[in-house]
Parts: sequence; C-alpha cells; structure tokens
Amino acid sequence: MTDKTTTEENQRLHAELKNKEKELKFLKDITGILTSTLDLNKSLTTIMKKTITMIGAEAWFFLYVDEEKRELLFGKTWEAKSKEIRKFRLKLDKDIAGQAVKEGVPGIVSDVSRDVRFNKKIDRLLHIKTKSLMCIPIKIKDKVIGIIEVVNKIKGDAFTKTDLDLVNQAAMAIEHAFLYQRMEELTLTDDLTNLFNSRYLNRTIETEIERTNRYGTPLTLIFMDIDNFKKVNDKHGHLVGGKVLVEIAKIILVNLRTLDIVARYGGDEFVMVLSQTTTKAGFMVAERLRKAIEQHVFLKHESYSIKITGSFGMASYPEHAKNKEELFRIADEAMYRGKRTTKNIVYVASK
Repeated sequence: MTDKTTTEENQRLHAELKNKEKELKFLKDITGILTSTLDLNKSLTTIMKKTITMIGAEAWFFLYVDEEKRELLFGKTWEAKSKEIRKFRLKLDKDIAGQAVKEGVPGIVSDVSRDVRFNKKIDRLLHIKTKSLMCIPIKIKDKVIGIIEVVNKIKGDAFTKTDLDLVNQAAMAIEHAFLYQRMEELTLTDDLTNLFNSRYLNRTIETEIERTNRYGTPLTLIFMDIDNFKKVNDKHGHLVGGKVLVEIAKIILVNLRTLDIVARYGGDEFVMVLSQTTTKAGFMVAERLRKAIEQHVFLKHESYSIKITGSFGMASYPEHAKNKEELFRIADEAMYRGKRTTKNIVYVASK
C-alpha cells in the first residue's frame, strides 16, 4: 500500500468517524427533546428542524391520516407559508404519501418529475419546487397514523439511505411522543364516558382561576348528580346504568360550548367548568341541561325507555368563593341542598 493510498484511507476513515459522531449527537439531541417537553407539537417541530439541518434538506411537513375519509391532511410544516395547505387533502390511494401509508414502509423518490403520483398542487400551495423527497410513516402499534415528508437536498444531491435512516430515527422519536401523549390522555379521561376525569379537572380549574384573575372575567362551576340512580342500577343492572351515563355525557356536551370543560367526577356525578360565564348565564346553562335530561328517554333504542332527572348546584368565582377549594365545596353543597329538597332542580350558592 502506497503512502498516497494510506493517506486516502485515513481520510476516509476520519470522515466516517466524524459522520458517526454527528449521528450520535443527533440521536442524543432528539432524545433530549423528548425528555424536555411534553408538548407533542413542540417535540415534532423541534425534532424535524434538527433532522433537516442534519441531512441538509430544504423542507419538511407532517400529514395526518383521516381513516374515515381515507385522506391525508396537512398538519405541521417547516414554515406556515400558506393557509390554503391546511384545507388541502390527498387521497390515500393516489399520492406518493398515500402509497407510503398503504405500504407502511419508508422510501425515497429521487426525481418527482418522473413519478405520476406526485401532486404538483402541493408545490403551488407551499411555494416550493420539489425535486426529490422522502416519505416516512409514523406508526402506533403497527398502524400508520401519519407521514413525514422531507423535501429536496439543499446542495441538489439525491437523498441517500443514510438520510433515510436518520429520518427513520426521528420518526421513531416522534412515535414515542405520540404514544406518551396517548398515555397521558388515558390518565386524564374517564374510560366509560370519555369525558375528562377528576385528575384533569383539578389540574385545569387552577389554570381557569388564574385566567379569571388575570382578565377579570367570571368563572362558573356546576355540579350535577343523577337523582335516584341507584334504582336504575338495581332494576336494570350496572351495564345498563353505564349506558345511561354515556347518554348523559352526550347530552351535556351537546348543550355546552367547545371551550367549556366537562368531567365525570365519580359515580353518577358530573362537573362543568364554564369560563367567562356569570352566575346568571351559568344558571341558564344548568337549567337547559336539567330540562334536556328530564325530557330525554334513555336507551329508547334498546326498549328500556328509562326516565331520570338530575340535581344541579352551582357557584361562581370570585362571586361565591375565594379559591379553588372553596369553589368546589360551595358548588357541591349547593347541589346536595337541591337533592335534599325537591331534586330535579338547579340550586345556586348563596353569597
């Protein structure tokens, strides 16, 4: 082996070592991102920014799978250059990304101009000129829930297998972030009704009180308990009782705003947090709910035709309470006053 050959071999090994060091640092960085924030969108954006910097790519975007409509819709992009892209949809059986969903494997398209599946409208909406791209599926339990697309090497070269492997590593990190979010959701929601649970309620009420203090807007808390629910369980069984609770949850959601918070507090008790809502407005909401439940025929489609009512108690912050604990206690006490009297009533806390 000549000195020249030895020098070239040493240079090649040195370059490989430098690349490996970069890759290890990259993997360490994306692991650090996952442990530094619980925000899925923030994790996704930060990981992908590091990824395209590492491989020298021009752009990236994330597409979500809409199984019901069998479409892909754009979620996060490297830069929000076009609002229209949020409205754009790709059919799962047509586009390159759709094919990646179907096959569930990552791939490289070195020249999109030669691929009939490429949709040129994406370039017009995002104001880019796609030459080459990589598609990497995001999977949860072997099910594709989204696609990462990485577009164009900045220096004009084609994407390599090494590039694809690195984006795959990023995809795995994003999959972990999705899984963590799903686990977090499961710990904050009620298994039966899919409403929030008491853990989430206690966490969010503090945030709502802080917002009320900051902006001076009222906050109303409504407690609701189903009247004589034990009789439903005793007569029809707990399975039927559970179905009644699910229907009640749906009635509550239909009658509230999307910004309101609803939680199953335990058993047959529900709590509603109405931000920017006065006592008077809160009473109107509670009364509307009371009537809706009273007039509803439960499990009619299963030939049970169950009729029930609910007792409501409400209190507002800062009108009736000085803090979270006091607000909960006063609203709960108001509800039980109603249950001890006529039932099927909305009882407002006294000042």
